[in-house]
Amino acid sequence: MAVDIITKEDLKEFKIELLEDLQKILSQKMQDKKWLKSNEVRKILKISSGTLQTLRINGTLEYSKVGGTIYYNYQDIEKMLNQK
Repeated sequence: MAVDIITKEDLKEFKIELLEDLQKILSQKMQDKKWLKSNEVRKILKISSGTLQTLRINGTLEYSKVGGTIYYNYQDIEKMLNQK
């Protein structure tokens, strides 16, 4: 029976690969969704709720409001990111 020794460097590489794979999976899930809520948009853009509000107010990011919930079209977010 062969024994492999795992080093800290091996574990760090594994961690990085695992995190990259998880990010790919999560981003694919977001792309599959057409409409996103504010908290999802803030996570994608890594911005605060105030910054998101500013983007809404100045017309940089379009949105739709249903009841008390604000929704953003994923394609609009991608378009905004590609313009900047």
